[in-house]
Amino acid sequence: MNWLPWSEALGLVELPPGYAVQTMRGEHVAPVAAALSQWHPDITYGVNSVFLREDFYRDRVCLDGAVDKDVIALTVWHGDELVGLWAGEREVDSLALWGRLVVIAPEHVGRGITRRIIEGMEEAGRRMGAAFIYAMVTLKHRYMQQGLENGGYRLLGFFPGYDRELVAPGVVKRVYQAVYAKLLAPEDNVLRPDVKNMTPTAKALYTLLFPD
Repeated sequence: MNWLPWSEALGLVELPPGYAVQTMRGEHVAPVAAALSQWHPDITYGVNSVFLREDFYRDRVCLDGAVDKDVIALTVWHGDELVGLWAGEREVDSLALWGRLVVIAPEHVGRGITRRIIEGMEEAGRRMGAAFIYAMVTLKHRYMQQGLENGGYRLLGFFPGYDRELVAPGVVKRVYQAVYAKLLAPEDNVLRPDVKNMTPTAKALYTLLFPD
């Protein structure tokens, strides 16, 4: 499951007028880290704190037009102003994509940027052979929850205490995350589980989440 060439992948993201996406470049690392700290101070701790570290980009992220690593990142621009970042990770053995992070500068939220990036990267996933795409999102606000639900993603549940966040000055706590996913593979490629093999608790949750 290889990343698409950037010339094809970027063409799948149709942003509102005045906005554009670019591939992550080495010279973007420091400005992106500084912007993330400003837009999303909670990122200082937890799973996405890696996006503040230069070594993460060097070791794990495709940079300067390459498609040779497991994480890709798109920077979002309004003219010459950096206004957002989307990052995703491929899981080659399971043919899955993890939508790791999307952050838009507060003054540009609500303009359809996030939705259009997610739609474009979802289509890129289909074209590269991904069968499944998922994301974990905060429960501190409804923005990403509503966006994923509007995009046809299914809420699968909650990870209690999965991540860490700065919840008040000097106070870091483990927090709940909502888990959303969408099947990209055809339904006839999926084996449905037999409820006879489930505990009553598992069966109750399964029938609630998958009533069809």
